[in-house]
Amino acid sequence: MTPENVLAVHKRASCLFTSEQIAVALDHMAQAITADLRNSNPVVLSVMNGAVITVAQLALRLDFPMQLDYLHATRYGNSTSGAELTWLREPDTDLQGRNVLIVDDILDQGATLASIVEYCRQQGASAVYSAVLIAKLHDRKLNAINADYVGLQAEDFYLYGYGMDYKGYLRNVDGIYAVDASDAS
Repeated sequence: MTPENVLAVHKRASCLFTSEQIAVALDHMAQAITADLRNSNPVVLSVMNGAVITVAQLALRLDFPMQLDYLHATRYGNSTSGAELTWLREPDTDLQGRNVLIVDDILDQGATLASIVEYCRQQGASAVYSAVLIAKLHDRKLNAINADYVGLQAEDFYLYGYGMDYKGYLRNVDGIYAVDASDAS
């Protein structure tokens, strides 16, 4: 993709959520997470690369002791369709006996989240929670997996912005956008 192609995709896209709407959603998520985890010394795991903006904004709203780490597991790479899960980096923090909060950008079918939850359990986490900025509304979720904390819900469009990408681009867009159907493949 060229920068011109990327700009054309963005121009045809529709804004679903503004930065102001996202901020309100993050505030609500932080309140719920704080109520549940404030006294549990959790490890907060960011799922890279998509959750980088979400976890940064969310962590600033969590006013309690925690450790912050990241992992990198992906099904998409720079593609618009998912494939087999590839682990690029496991967290450095020991999860044994710890409460873990996984923060991801989006819950689509749930394969990535389910694998990460299982990984944390195998590492001995005492409890595993998940938070996603966006949960897609459709019936294709694996084993009916749901996140414990959800910021916003969106129809089943290909989304980008606020950490989510379109073919490796547009993660830095301030807002969440639905790709035009002509660009979705």
